[in-house]
Amino acid sequence: MSFLDVLLGRKHAPLVGLDISSSSVKLVELGQNAAGEYVVERFATESFEKGWIADGQIEKFDEVADAVRRVVVKSGTRTKHVAMAMPQSAVITKKIMLPAGLREEELEVQVESEANQYIPFSLDEVSLDFCVVGPSPTSAGDVEVLIAASRKDRVQDRQGLAEAAGLKPVVLDIESYASRLAVGRLITTLPNEGRDSLVALFEIGAETTSLKVLRDDELLYDRDQAFGGSQLTQLISRQYGFSFEEAEQKKLAGDLPEDYEQSILTPFVDSLSQEIGRALQYFFTSTPHHKVHYVMLAGGSAALPGLKERVTEQTGFASMVVNPFDGMKLGSSVRESKLRREAPSYLTACGLAMRRFLQ
Repeated sequence: MSFLDVLLGRKHAPLVGLDISSSSVKLVELGQNAAGEYVVERFATESFEKGWIADGQIEKFDEVADAVRRVVVKSGTRTKHVAMAMPQSAVITKKIMLPAGLREEELEVQVESEANQYIPFSLDEVSLDFCVVGPSPTSAGDVEVLIAASRKDRVQDRQGLAEAAGLKPVVLDIESYASRLAVGRLITTLPNEGRDSLVALFEIGAETTSLKVLRDDELLYDRDQAFGGSQLTQLISRQYGFSFEEAEQKKLAGDLPEDYEQSILTPFVDSLSQEIGRALQYFFTSTPHHKVHYVMLAGGSAALPGLKERVTEQTGFASMVVNPFDGMKLGSSVRESKLRREAPSYLTACGLAMRRFLQ
């Protein structure tokens, strides 16, 4: 398997998208019908205990591998090929310009020579890949080449998890690229197909929330902040005396005392929307931009009651909760109500599953 294999434009057999985050593993399998529409065939999730994965590092390999096995069984998939992703923090990417018309072997030599300047490890210690993005926008006769590198041990950990679950990793992507692929499909459904629109995508994870500002497939801004859904779980745990795991289960199941909404949920939603407002202000003060056209909310906490409305009030910009499956058909084994409820947390997994259909 080549790192960033998918970006080289190779077509793969049916595969599942497997998103491994700090709090869970999510699986998505997509098909296509005769009309060329996406069909959601399978989706499933398994939670991790706190500390199994920390800062993108797998701390409890056997426990995470068991959870991956369980999610495969739960989903009912028979597909063995899998697309996975590395956390952005574990990957170094760099765009370089090279002369057009080089043969593959010549490109490899040039890329390795350039990579030595940008990668703070010996090339023996990294998995390195590259792809030609297209003609250089600034330099006639050159092409833009994207280099991606990650430490081999980090890559092997991800591969090992798949193999321990009986899966064959054929695509290793970067999480942010996968989520951008999935959200890009949704942006094209906006007025004027989203052209020239500044879209602020907030992915609210368990520990961190990332803001990406996109315009016409271009990433203008990318920043992570240390707040996320696990803070709500901690508040529930402290207020009611549950363990962290119990609090997380009850939060997901909606099985909480009557005063939960007033005493915990509403203040947390207020706090989260303020953080989102602050993140946007930081974007405005550090770039020439002073507004966005849309705020998109993804991740497990995106669908919290009242969050979308509070973000609109806080920022003054139209806000929406992302459903990466919007406009897709549903396979016979998919429960629509469950899918709709959990959809915002499947953005990256859905983007990985979409890799199957890239030419």
